[in-house]
Formats: sequence, C-alpha cells, structure tokens
Amino acid sequence: MKVFKFGGASVKDAAGVRNVAAILQNYPNQALIVVVSAMGKTTNALEKILSLSMNGNSFASELDALKEYHHKIMRELFSKDHEIWKSAEEVFKTIEGQLKKKRSADELYDQVVSQGEIISTLIVHHYINDQGIDAEWVDAREYITTDNTFREGKVDWKKTRMNMDFIKLKLERNQIVLTQGFIGRSPDGLTTTLGRDGSDFTAGIFASILDAESVTIWKDVPGVMNADPKKVPDAAIVFNELPFKEAAEMTYYGASVIHPKTIKPLAVKNIPLYVKNFYEPSAPGTKIYECKVDKLPPLIVFKENQCLVSCKVTDYTFVTEDQMSMIFNILSELNIRINVMQNSAISFSFCVDFREDKLGQLIRKLHDHFEVFYNTGLTLITVKNYDESTFNKYRTMPGVLLEQSSRSTLQVLVKK
Repeated sequence: MKVFKFGGASVKDAAGVRNVAAILQNYPNQALIVVVSAMGKTTNALEKILSLSMNGNSFASELDALKEYHHKIMRELFSKDHEIWKSAEEVFKTIEGQLKKKRSADELYDQVVSQGEIISTLIVHHYINDQGIDAEWVDAREYITTDNTFREGKVDWKKTRMNMDFIKLKLERNQIVLTQGFIGRSPDGLTTTLGRDGSDFTAGIFASILDAESVTIWKDVPGVMNADPKKVPDAAIVFNELPFKEAAEMTYYGASVIHPKTIKPLAVKNIPLYVKNFYEPSAPGTKIYECKVDKLPPLIVFKENQCLVSCKVTDYTFVTEDQMSMIFNILSELNIRINVMQNSAISFSFCVDFREDKLGQLIRKLHDHFEVFYNTGLTLITVKNYDESTFNKYRTMPGVLLEQSSRSTLQVLVKK
C-alpha cells in the first residue's frame, strides 16, 4: 500500500484535477490512500473571509469569489446536473452557518477553514470516479483524533490507530481511499486542524499507522531543492536523495516543501518519502530515507512574516534563569514556538511567526514583568551547511537585526 498526497497547487484548476486522475490511472489494482489539500489558495481565501466576519465586516464578495472559483473548475469537469453541484452548495452553506456561531477565534478558524479540504476532495472524488477509477471518499475526521488544541491539533495516536480498521478493510481489497489532509476531530466532536499546510502530516499519519510501503508528495517542483529558485536562482539544485535527519532539520528551519511533523512518523517506521513533480510523474524527484549523503551543498531557507520580541529587565539586574523560565512558560501557554533566540546580560530576544492576535496576548503577559520591544515584517534566513561564500553573503546583508551562527548553521533576521 502506498500513500499519495496532492497539494493545493496540484488541484488548483480543472487541468490539475484531470492530472490527478491520470497519475492514479498509472496504479491500477493497487491499494492507495490519496490525501488531497484545498484547491489553490482556498485556505488563504477562507482565512480572509473569517477575518472579515470576526471584525464585523461584509464578506459576501469574497465568499462569492471563492464559490465562483470552485464553480469554474466544476463547469469544466462536470455536467450542469451532476450531483457535485448539490454537494458543493452544502459545503458553502456550512461555511456560512459556522461564521454565525459564537466561538473562540481558533476554534472558529478550524470549523471554517477545514471546509476547503472537504469541497476539494468531493470534486476530485467525483471526477476520478467518473473516469472509471474506483475510489471511496472518507472523512479524515472520523479517523484522525486530536486533542482540542485548535489550529495545531495534537494527534491522539492511540485512538487514531484504533480508528483505522475500516480503512484496513478497504486496502485489503486493493481499493483507493480518498481523504482530506490537514484536518482531524477533537474528543468533543469539533473539527481541528493540524497546523498550516498540515496535509503532508496527514499522509505521514496514515502511512505510519497502516505500515505503508512509501509516501509520495506530488508538487509543482522537481523535488526537494536546497533553496527557493525564486529567491536564489543561481544556487538552487534538486537533491536526488536526503537522509531523514537532514530533511527534518530543513523543515524545522522553515523549508516549506514538507510539513515539519511529517518526517518523524515515517522515520520511526523507516517508510521512504518521495517528493515528485506533479507535471512529470516519471521523473525521479527526491527520495528521503535512512541514508548518508556526503558534502551536502548549503541549504538556504527564507522564513517570512517573522516578529522579533525583546524582553528587557527593568531594574538593571541580569536576566536570570527564573525570568527565562517565565518567558518560556508564557510562550508554551500561548502555543507559540521560538524560531531563534538570543540573550544578553539584561535582555532576552526571540523570533516567532507573526500572528497579530497571539502577539497581542504575548506582549500583555510579558509587560507585567519586562520592558518589551518588538519588530514585525521580518525575514529569518537560515543557511545550513554554509560555506565561506554563503556565510559572508548573508551575515553582511543590509538590515540584519539579529545574527547567530554555529559550526554548521547561520541564521540572520533581516528587516527588508
């Protein structure tokens, strides 16, 4: 049994959906779990709709635009009387209904944004079935159980493992099971999401529990690259193979090609992960597995939308371990992860992903104990396996607010 994951770029239009079907037709009579993300930029659109609604503003035009985006794809794939139209309308009614409910911001986020995966998989499922590919649509929320940490659901592996018996029966008959990435369900029955771009992780969960032969992530790139070719056109190369450990470190530093949580469940079971080109399915792509690769080139990762927070003691004493512990406890309470940190005698600075609501809560809590400064709109650049050229290039960039280096890794936080 194999697990395939198709990201949003892979199903951004009718041509992409047709290509999914073409790829699946290359694997007849094979047991497959197919994980599909929301189409194109649907998640971004739903986030905007949610933000407008929560701030008391009209979201009608944005919702209409999102409907038309999906309707255009559907018009190219289906007849006017196809049952998909009714199914899609039900999803949009669900979105509108959820927006009227009084929930916490994160809880409401998961109920609304998760619908992008639902409508995407409905469209893909109906289309591939129409092409003679026998696939069963299943709701990932029935199988992936999490806690109630909304927007970053933590998987209950024991319960999730117990939920998989139905899936196992389907796979024993060499059927295709099509499901959603990114979503799960809390113990009280509400939808949770696994973190932004968490569909890769979904593929890893199914693969690990069901002992898959491999996982393939189909993307609009030729494989895992050492840099974003749009940002570093002269340095970008494709890796033929990568060790699990190297791939895990890449995702930790912000490489967006794979979700950070994907590697661990696969590495524990020694299940290889392939990153392959959606447009050239016969190309080799990148294989990530337990291996050793000598002399890897510098890996350059740009992590944008960063915020630098500096906590300064107010009584001229030094920053103590107790004070640092207090800061870490506040960050843990708010479920905020540090991307890089640095301390001096009287201050402690750290860089986090910027979210306005989270930052407001963080600043208020820190202000009770420290003088707090912050900068937003920053980019964290990480150069792993640096050489002399890349080390000198990035540490001398204009606008560097923070620099930190170890034997193999350089990180600079830049205001552009």
